[in-house]
Amino acid sequence: MVSAPAGLTGLAAAFPGRLDQQGLWDGFFAGHYADLPTAARVYAGAGVQTRHGVVDPRVEDVSGWSTAARMRRYLTEALPLGAAAVLGALADAGRAPAEIGLLAVASCTGYASPGLDVLLGRDLGLPADVQRLMVGHMGCYAAIPGLGAVTDYVRSRRRPAVLLCLELTSLHVQPPAAELDQVVTHALFGDAAAAVVVEPAWAGYAVRDVTARTDPDTAGYMSWDVTDLGFRMGLSPRVPAVLARHVSGVVSELLGRHRLKPADVDGWAVHPGGPRILDVVGDQLALDPAALADSRTVLREAGNCSSPTVLLVLDRLRARQARHVVLLAFGPGLTLYAALLAGPD
Repeated sequence: MVSAPAGLTGLAAAFPGRLDQQGLWDGFFAGHYADLPTAARVYAGAGVQTRHGVVDPRVEDVSGWSTAARMRRYLTEALPLGAAAVLGALADAGRAPAEIGLLAVASCTGYASPGLDVLLGRDLGLPADVQRLMVGHMGCYAAIPGLGAVTDYVRSRRRPAVLLCLELTSLHVQPPAAELDQVVTHALFGDAAAAVVVEPAWAGYAVRDVTARTDPDTAGYMSWDVTDLGFRMGLSPRVPAVLARHVSGVVSELLGRHRLKPADVDGWAVHPGGPRILDVVGDQLALDPAALADSRTVLREAGNCSSPTVLLVLDRLRARQARHVVLLAFGPGLTLYAALLAGPD
């Protein structure tokens, strides 16, 4: 990507109520998985201490809700959460809603039409000619292709754009089943919204490049299926092994196009899909353990929030003024996405 400059100048996150991981186990999931003896050990190994949710299953058990009921709740909860994230990012960038030319929304946990792109545009006072883009069902890596799309728009149209990533995984608690992948899912995932502003300037983090790699032979290892009882995740324990085969090549290709090496990167925003994922990335890229400290902190404090998560890690790196940042995330496909950002000199 060598073209007109585009910089990430604003970033903000918004969260629903905080939930204590052990309290969730004691108050709900221990009973939910009472017939699965290994569930407690698997749940405890998720690396999560707190997370956030629009639904607390100890108060409101949605595991038997229809998908229609969950979608109605999604829209009710998503609008104020998304508005808070977008307004925070605009304030961080020093921009007004009326200046935005494109609103892109990434989400895989809810559907509505008119969707968040239309309804948030109305609520926030975006201009009538604002362009809109929905990035749906891409899962945990959606922030990076979303960032690539808004960056291409900014470069070609020379107007600021906003990307909102919003996921409400707490709406998709499944009925009890003796399946460990469901325990892992319910131990890891939390709710969050994160928004970024990209504008035609070298200010902030310049978005230098985006790359992807999909291994279609492993497409069945990670899935997100629409069922009559919400959305159900399929998660194979073989996912870390697939990432181990590809992550080094993807990062080398991304950095090599800019004559950089991993040692030149001082900020690693790696999507914390779980402790094993971070271990594999660290090993394959020969990273110092401290390089993934921010990813582990986000996992511990917020869980895996799907598409917003890599932006939550980026926000921590930005506060530390990291110079060269690599964003790295993974999801269904099995797909790896990476982006290179460069901070101000």
